[in-house]
Amino acid sequence: MSSSDAHAAAHAPRHPHLAGHFNTIEQQDYAARLGMWLFLRTEVLLFAGLFLGYTVYRHFYHDAFHHCSRALNVYMGMLNTFVLITSSLSVALAYWCVKVGRIRLALWMLALTIAFAAVFLVVKYFEYSHKFHVGELPGRWFTNAELMKYPGANLYFTIYFLTTGLHAFHVIVGMSVLLWVTKGIWKGRYTPEYYVPVELGALYWHLVDLVWIFLFPLLYLI
Repeated sequence: MSSSDAHAAAHAPRHPHLAGHFNTIEQQDYAARLGMWLFLRTEVLLFAGLFLGYTVYRHFYHDAFHHCSRALNVYMGMLNTFVLITSSLSVALAYWCVKVGRIRLALWMLALTIAFAAVFLVVKYFEYSHKFHVGELPGRWFTNAELMKYPGANLYFTIYFLTTGLHAFHVIVGMSVLLWVTKGIWKGRYTPEYYVPVELGALYWHLVDLVWIFLFPLLYLI
C-alpha cells in the first residue's frame, strides 16, 4: 500500500459496528463467523459424546431400551419435530429478510420462531410431567414396576432426561439469543449493511434443531 493509500485508509469513515481491535468490518465478520463455527463444533462434540454413550448402553441393554422407548409419547415427539423443523425455516426466512431489507417481515419471522420454541418447551413440560407421574425417572426415583423387570431400564431414562434436558436448555439459550437479535433489529442495529449477528443467531438455532433430529429417532423410534 502506498503512503497516499494508507493516509486515505486512516482517514476513511469507520464502520459504526466495527470494534476497535479490528481493521475492517470484513475482518470482524470473518472472525465472528469463524468463532461461531468453532463454538458449534464444541457443541457437536458434547452431544456426540452423549450419542456414543447411548449407543454403547443400547448394545448392552437392548431389550430394556426397546421396551422403554415404547413408553415415550411418539406423537408428542413428532409434534416437537415438526415444530423445530418449521422454526428452522422461519429463522432462515428472518435472516433472508434482514439481508434484503424487509425488516418488518424479519421481525414477524423471528417472533414466529420464538413462539415455536415456546411450543416445544410446553410440549416437553407435559411429557416430563407424565414421566414424573408414572415413575419413569432416573436414579432412585425410577419406580415403574412394569419396566423395572428389564435390566438397564433405569439407565435408559437417565440418558433420556440427560439428553433431552440438555437440549431443552439449549432451546432456552437459543430463544434468549433470538430475543436479543429481535431487539437489535427492532432498534435498527441490524440492516442489509450489517446483519452478521442475525446470521450467527440463526446458525445456533439450526444446531438446536439438528440435535433434536438425531434425538427423536434415537429415543422415540429405534
